[in-house]
Amino acid sequence: MNVQQQHPDATHQQVAASHPICITVAGNQLTVFTEAAATFAAMIADIRSARQLIWMETYIFANDASGQAVASALIARARDGLDVRLLYDAVGSKDTPPAFFKAMQAAGVKLHEFHSLWEGVRKFSPLRMLNRRDHRKLLIIDDAAAYFGGMNIVDHGRDFNFIGISEDAAPTIGWRDLHLRLTGPQQQEVSQSFLRSWNYAKGIPMPWRPTEYRRVRLTTTDESIHFFDSGPGLKFSRAPRVYRRLLLGAQRSVVIAMAYFIPVGRVMTELMAARHRGVRLTVLVPAKADVRLAQYATDSMYRKLLRARFHIYERTNRMMHTKLMIVDREWCVAGSSNMDPRSLWTNLEFLAVIRSRPFAAAMSAIARYELRHSQRVNLADIARRGRLHRILSALAWQFRWWL
Repeated sequence: MNVQQQHPDATHQQVAASHPICITVAGNQLTVFTEAAATFAAMIADIRSARQLIWMETYIFANDASGQAVASALIARARDGLDVRLLYDAVGSKDTPPAFFKAMQAAGVKLHEFHSLWEGVRKFSPLRMLNRRDHRKLLIIDDAAAYFGGMNIVDHGRDFNFIGISEDAAPTIGWRDLHLRLTGPQQQEVSQSFLRSWNYAKGIPMPWRPTEYRRVRLTTTDESIHFFDSGPGLKFSRAPRVYRRLLLGAQRSVVIAMAYFIPVGRVMTELMAARHRGVRLTVLVPAKADVRLAQYATDSMYRKLLRARFHIYERTNRMMHTKLMIVDREWCVAGSSNMDPRSLWTNLEFLAVIRSRPFAAAMSAIARYELRHSQRVNLADIARRGRLHRILSALAWQFRWWL
């Protein structure tokens, strides 16, 4: 894969131009993507160069130009005799015609539709299965490379007419997101995570993990990467523990960029506790999200957060689908998990906790670019919102666990 090497202290212009940013962390090479076009190009190049296996897990696999390009690459390698597997979510990919997946299956791609309606009926638990979704986004190439982050296999460049204002040096009007490619000794950990998810989807019970993993114990070395699976119930819910662990240790600053920001329970408690300790809390969310009810639920929290002196910004012009938290410019959390009830407690998610000052500097540059194209929210803005908006926000908050 050919990417442009950059210093981790990326400028706004570099970030806006969407060049992949390459950083070494704990002996692993990380490539950071913020735009879908560059991500899909890199994925397809890796798929074409694979020699043994290609494993993909995604929430949405769409029958659009991007999805067709990725599907064609998977079909070609399956016909070459490689072990090609695709685990996709039934609800996330509900708009994709069955014939699209049948064509891949006919070519030799091993498919599994996660928690389909038929599977729920067959196992006498349709509502439970309908509620529990596979929100992870992984791609494994041999023992060479692994992708993870927030990008689905879908082209959002022309989906939303509210994304209409071009930005300086921005190549598309599509969504902003965060996706990573990893090569190095910890690639196998991502591969093992896919296998656990694949086996779980096939009905094989997931084993208990070591205590250090379950309790999200992090090493104290200067640089490290920890991967965590998260799923429904206390046995598997790592996402809230990851966020709480890092918030508990925050001393100076926390920057949160989230597509869907509805913190609840002890995650909210730790956010408020950090603020009371004097930690600067910056929260960046979309100005107009694709899931409007989730946005209304976020709006219902603004008054409380602003009175606690959180700094809240809404990303304008483009849908921001990023899932990122930066703590003290040293620790970062990236992956598929939002900071909302569904990601924290219900969905299957994948998180990476990365300790590296150069990596955090690069993520901070991305956050600064998003903030540059955002509007700050204050109490006066909240007061000007109409009665209907306030009613919808209050109603959405009541349904926060199901959004």
